[in-house]
Amino acid sequence: MSIPRITSYTLPDKEHYPLNKTQWQIDPEKAVLLIHDMQEYFVNFFDIHHPPMSDVIHRIQRLKTVAKRLAIPVIYTAQPAKQDPNERALLTDFWGPGLQQETAIIGELAPEIGDIEYVKWRYSAFKKTPLLQFMQENNKDQLIICGVYGHIGILSTALDAFMLDIKPFVIGDTIADFSQADHIHTLHYLAGRAANIQTLAEVEQRLAEKKTALTLDQMCLDVANTLSLELDEVDVNENLLFLGLDSIRAMVLLEKWRPFGVNLTFAQLIEKVTLKEWWELIHDQTPQQSMESASA
Repeated sequence: MSIPRITSYTLPDKEHYPLNKTQWQIDPEKAVLLIHDMQEYFVNFFDIHHPPMSDVIHRIQRLKTVAKRLAIPVIYTAQPAKQDPNERALLTDFWGPGLQQETAIIGELAPEIGDIEYVKWRYSAFKKTPLLQFMQENNKDQLIICGVYGHIGILSTALDAFMLDIKPFVIGDTIADFSQADHIHTLHYLAGRAANIQTLAEVEQRLAEKKTALTLDQMCLDVANTLSLELDEVDVNENLLFLGLDSIRAMVLLEKWRPFGVNLTFAQLIEKVTLKEWWELIHDQTPQQSMESASA
């Protein structure tokens, strides 16, 4: 009754992808990224060091980087442990009692400050969660979906989105399934009925020209995440060395900001020691960007 151990398989290549019935394109202003059920419990049914999971983890990281650069909200779903039988209901008949210990989102994809996490109770990420309410309140009508498992939660969530007049985009090489056959079937089923299927490379290429300015608020979030701090612990005038900054973490931050058009060298960055000084340095380098943060 539980999930079977999943044999490694190669992610389907482009020739196995279906033709889309729609010509939908992702609009960063209207989209939300859903990282679906990438918990240790579900991921560990794969060999994480071999395809598809080794590839999927890396590609979801890339997809999230695109989302962050374009200020697309990132939402995670995760199922709880030791569910009450009445709450779990019919799922028990198919999959047994479920998680017996809390399992986090895998470390490689751990939520960052500013990301949203929803407890998930059913196949669809819309059932018994605030996802629909969040999208309506924030004027979002596109859902970019990645994660596991293709023919169960991914499929159900995409179908629900379609029936709620939300355009689902399933990024075919950022999902994993019980088998390559299940994976391919999911892509074809959805492309013909409810969703637009794209590859990560297509998403990256189409969104590459869409630029957004790096804000001081975003820099504060990145520093907090990189230094494992709470956001309110980050003061733009504080010496970052006192907060735990070292050369490795400085390089990590610099790489985070390169997609925003930041072309500073490491040597230029470490000449300054506060976030405000960094922001002024970046602003001087790219004068067309306005200082968009009230935190300045």
